[in-house]
Amino acid sequence: MTLAADTGAEWRPTAEIAQLRLRAALLARVRAYFSATGALEVETPALVRAAVTDVHLESLRVVDDAAGAATIGFLQTSPEYAMKRLLCAGAPDIYQVCKVFRAGERGGRHNPEFTMLEWYRHGLDHHALMRDVEALIGHVLGPERASAASESLTYCEAFARRLGVDPLHAPVDAMLQAIESAGTSVPDSMRAGASRDDVLDLAMGTVVAESFALDRVTFLYDFPASQAALAQIRGEVASRFEAFWGPLELANGFHELGSAPEQGARFAADLARRSANGQPVRDVDRLFLGALESGLPPCAGVALGFDRLVMVAARAERIDDVVTFPCERA
Repeated sequence: MTLAADTGAEWRPTAEIAQLRLRAALLARVRAYFSATGALEVETPALVRAAVTDVHLESLRVVDDAAGAATIGFLQTSPEYAMKRLLCAGAPDIYQVCKVFRAGERGGRHNPEFTMLEWYRHGLDHHALMRDVEALIGHVLGPERASAASESLTYCEAFARRLGVDPLHAPVDAMLQAIESAGTSVPDSMRAGASRDDVLDLAMGTVVAESFALDRVTFLYDFPASQAALAQIRGEVASRFEAFWGPLELANGFHELGSAPEQGARFAADLARRSANGQPVRDVDRLFLGALESGLPPCAGVALGFDRLVMVAARAERIDDVVTFPCERA
């Protein structure tokens, strides 16, 4: 039996050719939208020197076997740091369509390699950027998927509406009880010392987002300050938003933090949590911090999962239906 015979049908793409034509059409609309709004398309390296410190993400490490398996870098989880370096160097509004990689992410909606659309606008806050996201999605989906008017909710409003709790102040035990009352089982690991953010993430993923309308974009904004990531903080909340189509998360955006000392402190907090969790402790991106020290202009930025946007247009349930070769067939 030949090797080719052993592979059976695994050489075939998982997406139908019709879906690939749709994907190409959507990508052309993306570029047309940004061209019309004056944004510059850029490219930054996929292989980067520093991994992310975020405790919720793991970077894929790249080694050079010819150099004794020495680490030469990591595959980017997002082009965010490099794109902000361009903004610090004087770039105008910019966007990028690129491949990004995240370890340990595989499922119906996840592949370790996926396509991200990321862009930055000068002089906008997260509220104005939400309108930009809405316009982009409407332009891209319009011919295939009519959409009702979007809905915008604060993080607190969404939790109050679905679970009847204040996510910023309710005791963790009360939130766990609300999750169970909504019909979701709470893992035993959550009952002994789970952090507030872990419980909030469970509630968001299993109950709150499941309540979002299936025929429109839902914007969720003003996240807890503890979930600011790289966004500015205003009191108890972060200037951050996420965009959903039904329960499917499409985009994550920030009114960007420009303070190098504050960003350095957040990196240090990430590393402390990684150490406590037994996760790999990474070197921080010194080039990114150096760029922030030179001055990041006031801006807002957002990352959108392009494969998931294609899923919405195609009414697909699985990411495999809209990509050529997922990781098992790559």
